[in-house]
Amino acid sequence: MNFGKGYWKTFREGLQREWVITNGLGGYAGSSIIGANTRKHHGLLIASLHPPVNRYLVLSKLNENITLNGKSYSFNATQRPTINEEGHLHLQRFTYDVIPTFDYQIEDFFLTKQIALEYGKNTVGIAYDIQNGSSEAILDITPLFNYRDHNQRVERAELNFQHKVNGSSIELIPDADKSVTITLNSSMGNIVSRSNIYDEDMEYQTEIDTGMSAIDNHFTPYNITIKLAPFEKAQISITCSTETSSTTDAFKIVKDAKTRGNQLVKNAGYTDDFANNLVLAADQFIAYRKSTGLKTVLAGLPWFADWGRDTMIALQGLTLVTKRFDETKDILLTFAKYVRNGLVPNMFPDEGNDPFYNTVDASMWYFFSIDQYLRYTDTEEAYSFIEKEIYPKLEEIIAAYKNGTDFSIKMDEDGLISAGGGLDQVTWMDVRVGEWVVTPRHGKPVEINALWYNALKVMENLANKFGKESNEYSSLAETVKTSFNTHFWNEEKNCLFDVVSSDGSGDSKIRPNQIWAVSLPYTMLDEDKNKKIVQTVLSHLYASNGLRTLSPFDPEYKGLYKGQLHDRDAAYHQGTTWAFPLGGLITAYVKVNNHSKESLLFAKKLLAPLEDHLRDGCIGSIAEVFDGNEPIISRGCYAQAWSVGEILRCYVEDVLIPLEHFNSK
Repeated sequence: MNFGKGYWKTFREGLQREWVITNGLGGYAGSSIIGANTRKHHGLLIASLHPPVNRYLVLSKLNENITLNGKSYSFNATQRPTINEEGHLHLQRFTYDVIPTFDYQIEDFFLTKQIALEYGKNTVGIAYDIQNGSSEAILDITPLFNYRDHNQRVERAELNFQHKVNGSSIELIPDADKSVTITLNSSMGNIVSRSNIYDEDMEYQTEIDTGMSAIDNHFTPYNITIKLAPFEKAQISITCSTETSSTTDAFKIVKDAKTRGNQLVKNAGYTDDFANNLVLAADQFIAYRKSTGLKTVLAGLPWFADWGRDTMIALQGLTLVTKRFDETKDILLTFAKYVRNGLVPNMFPDEGNDPFYNTVDASMWYFFSIDQYLRYTDTEEAYSFIEKEIYPKLEEIIAAYKNGTDFSIKMDEDGLISAGGGLDQVTWMDVRVGEWVVTPRHGKPVEINALWYNALKVMENLANKFGKESNEYSSLAETVKTSFNTHFWNEEKNCLFDVVSSDGSGDSKIRPNQIWAVSLPYTMLDEDKNKKIVQTVLSHLYASNGLRTLSPFDPEYKGLYKGQLHDRDAAYHQGTTWAFPLGGLITAYVKVNNHSKESLLFAKKLLAPLEDHLRDGCIGSIAEVFDGNEPIISRGCYAQAWSVGEILRCYVEDVLIPLEHFNSK
């Protein structure tokens, strides 16, 4: 993806597109396409010191200054409270192709900067290709160091380091953690001390927009000064790392990153650009978890850790569609190790804390993920893995849901699952502000019971496969099917109630949760009802980049997700558009239309705005949420695992492969 000067006609326009790359540990790098950091989470190296968490900003950016014929030019783009530094005016082109590339030009001086992370290491490489013109040039590169939690900001007084120059390296030890050594290596130039050792008052526009503290400071004790003769061509490697041993050749880091990305695309086996871009985006969320020694899934960038619900929804697209089956096993095993009282963890917090289990749906989506893993692999080895390592946990989950477990999760006499009470928020619509439960869904949520039925059918199949008693699961599934049809159909609105209360009354708000009752492999409803649900969801909730969380005709609908945290929380599940439920709608739509070619083409049309979205927001990825109102602006996490996973899954499974089948006839 290429971007030219038309994308940064003004400084503010240049801030509107971001990029991110990751290192497979939970660490990452990111900024705007003009090189100006717009949020606390931007930087060239955010290291994960206890993978995949404990993430710290180490290197914010490198500022480049060129002196030609006695005149200085800066490539630095930085927002300040008083006046911005607009070095982006010398930026010719920004390219995102696995990694970001910046092309700068002043007179007959040309500089290309590529940024890549070493996979599996907290190391960044910045590779400079320089073609000097007819005059002698002096290039000064200033590293902006830091050592802070990636969610925080620092005052100048907090930037305290022991530091020294060791040959071609700068070494820093932060006073805040003397077990950490930050090392920056440069292949060319002299490292010279600066009189002004602080970069003060960097202002983050995204933090301003969301009502957060927006001023940050950095430590700048040294310059790297490089003299270039007329017409000299040079390659300069700069690396920065918290590792005791890592690659010090930025050009090798760049080459390895591109090779790895291209190999991921090749292994997935698609020739479609949209699919291949999402294959690369999927990789950004898969990370190593030190506590288990296995892979896990980060729910979203830049701030989420690994969440059980998000993982099980995203997994099909992230690892199965991309044919990363060994990593699927790792992730399934990671969460199996932490099943407690029949619950899959909702989230793994930072180092030293126990997982949180406040979710009713993660355990149910776990069954779906296992079923899909077996569908994709279909080998005796895969079934053996599930039987030995996972099946006992599935039995534990079913028993807990039947007999009752934490958070008021329990099967009622009608076979349906009830959950939540008081201040608990246990479905994905989970915002609570103090004593205010924004979207209360206590009772029998529609998607939980659709998933419960699917879980029972999966257990029936597995029990038969493993030679175990299956009648319990098949009999209960029939009971659930009968009760679901009795209690959930809303004749007035031609759709399903969102939640059924213990007294039998139904919540008639039109929400996207009902779509999974149609899209999941095992459907309890007849063909006519399924079609009506799909049409109701499409007409009320579809909003270009996803599904609204509430019908815009509802008096409680809030169509803008912006402003301070309280305002955003009030809208989060009350009208805000989410990308991931669109995967359910696409699957359901082609399903109720018997996978006709016309339905596939229409589904492709529904997904087309998301292909365009890959060039907006965080380029190459899909955001967490969007406004419900036009023009459907992206918000929240700029890259979200289940957004990418579900769009990739439904596009490949329900559109791309079926259309290729039709076209081959």
